[in-house]
Amino acid sequence: MTIYTNTEGMLEKVAEKPFKLERDIQFLFENNLNKVMDLILVRSEFSIKSRRIDTLAFDENSKAFVIIEYKRDKNISVIDQGFTYLGLMLENKADFIVEYNEQLKKSMKREDVDWSQTRVVFVSPSFTDFQVEATNFKDIAIELWEVKQFANGTVSIHELKKSKSAESIKPLAQQNKDFKQVVDQIKVYTEEQLLSTTTPEMADLYEKFKIAILNMADDLEVIPLKYYIAFKRSSNLVDIEIQKKSLKIFLNAKWGTLNDSKGIARNVADIGHSGNGDYQIQVESDADLEYIMSLVKQVL
Repeated sequence: MTIYTNTEGMLEKVAEKPFKLERDIQFLFENNLNKVMDLILVRSEFSIKSRRIDTLAFDENSKAFVIIEYKRDKNISVIDQGFTYLGLMLENKADFIVEYNEQLKKSMKREDVDWSQTRVVFVSPSFTDFQVEATNFKDIAIELWEVKQFANGTVSIHELKKSKSAESIKPLAQQNKDFKQVVDQIKVYTEEQLLSTTTPEMADLYEKFKIAILNMADDLEVIPLKYYIAFKRSSNLVDIEIQKKSLKIFLNAKWGTLNDSKGIARNVADIGHSGNGDYQIQVESDADLEYIMSLVKQVL
């Protein structure tokens, strides 16, 4: 990625400023973890079973722990190390619960965590083609994030997404006992899986709302989770729960902060629900699509 400054129409390339230490990357992420990845920092340098985890975090949206490792050295196998950490967590769940409660002064129980959503994130200034290819499976709980800093103080951070043609890792995992144990317990959701449980009519309706939402902003990510599909920037802004005969659309805003002149949204602030925010809109057709997009625009 090349960055330029623009001075009266003249572009000047900004030099990349390499990170001197892995610790510098870790410091940057841990100080901005909620802003960059929408995660809660649990512990820096968490040691368990003779292994050290750079950053232990928690994802409130998926209700799962996230292990983050920082790398400057390209000569590592992210696939082997990733599965090692996933297996370590699944085999020592109580230790992670205790650490969470001690660090955050909470009283989380084991059943409060969705262990099937556990994942490992590797952060590095760059990854090799082999590392990218090795993790290019649609159902692997290992993510690669690239971070670069530049001489003018600019920082770029982005996740390397799996290709649309990525295959399943399950056939390969059958050949490795340790990999199979992890794959059998951890589930990575896709839009196709969530849509497979509904009718063709609702799947088409979801596509209409999805396209309308994505057309409103260029930087939104579509993140399939266990109970809904999130439209996310730095945090979830809109969540869509796909049901048999309708869609539930959640807008991530406090009740009373949006201008809903038609009053089509329901206040779910004090009601248990899967999506984020106090606004819930249940739709069975695209009749109010344009009006609902006016509400979506208010949270973007």
